[in-house]
This record gives sequence, C-alpha cells and structure tokens, in this order.
Amino acid sequence: MMRGNGVWGSCAVALLLAGCAGYHLGPAGGQKSGARTVQVQPFLNKTLEPRLADYVMISLRKNLAQDGTYRLATQDDGDVILSGEITKYERSPISVQSNDVLTAVDYEITITAEVTARERTTGKIIFKKPVTGKIALRAGADLNSAERESIPMLTDTLARKATSLLVDGTW
Repeated sequence: MMRGNGVWGSCAVALLLAGCAGYHLGPAGGQKSGARTVQVQPFLNKTLEPRLADYVMISLRKNLAQDGTYRLATQDDGDVILSGEITKYERSPISVQSNDVLTAVDYEITITAEVTARERTTGKIIFKKPVTGKIALRAGADLNSAERESIPMLTDTLARKATSLLVDGTW
C-alpha cells in the first residue's frame, strides 16, 4: 500500500514540475527587468475632487516600482513618459437600506483618466487610452470621511491597470 502511494506522489511531483517548466519570472515582452526607465509626470485633475492627481501619482510610482519592469526616472530622463488627465470621478449608489429605499448604504466610486505613454526620444505615442479604477464603499455614519479614506485604494486600482498597459504591451 505504501509503495503505491509513493509512486503516485512521485508522479504528481513530476507533473507539477513539468507544468511549471514554461513559466518564467520577470517582465513581459522579452525585455530585461529595469533596462528601460519611465518618468511619471503629474496628472491634470479635471474633476472637482481635490488632490486626486497627487494620489494617482503616488499610486503609479508605487505600482511601477513594485512591478520592476521599468526603473523610475526622477530627473526628466525617462525612456518613456507617462502622463494623463483625470477626467471623471463619480460616486454611484449600489444598494439601499432595507427600510428606506432613498438612503444608500453602499456606493461604487469610479475614477477615469486618459493615460498617455510616449517615447522621450522620438515623441512617438506608445498608447493613449482611458483607464478606469473602481471600488465599492460602505458609507457608514460619515460618507465624506469614508470616501476620502478610500481614495488611495481607488487610485491604486487605476494605477494597476495603467501599469499593466505599459508593462504588458497590451497597447
């Protein structure tokens, strides 16, 4: 009985290792990690929500640094320049109280930015696309405070999508 389990266990390990043989860590597109640099320029905020551009900038820089495909450039010397405009910030109710259909309990917060990536040397646009980030928010007793506290998470969803566009080459 033990001998049979050992054979099955060995087969399972062999299949697992064979399945992982095609997986490679590192950046997509065959480029070397950190070989190119990206400069994130401040986004223009065309909404009425204050400080969104600051949060987007922080989130983009954090996500690009964590990804590692591009090194962050800080002295106007990036190979790729990432810029954009925040065009929309919305709060929409998604559920209401069971005893009061006019009072929302949960909201969906949405941010949209027109994100542009271009090559510094040639000025060629790599991509220019709208990118949207969304999160759900429980209002609680103070909706304004809850919304303000959720902005870093919201801009992080937008930054993850913009980072993915840049590093995965899905443009």
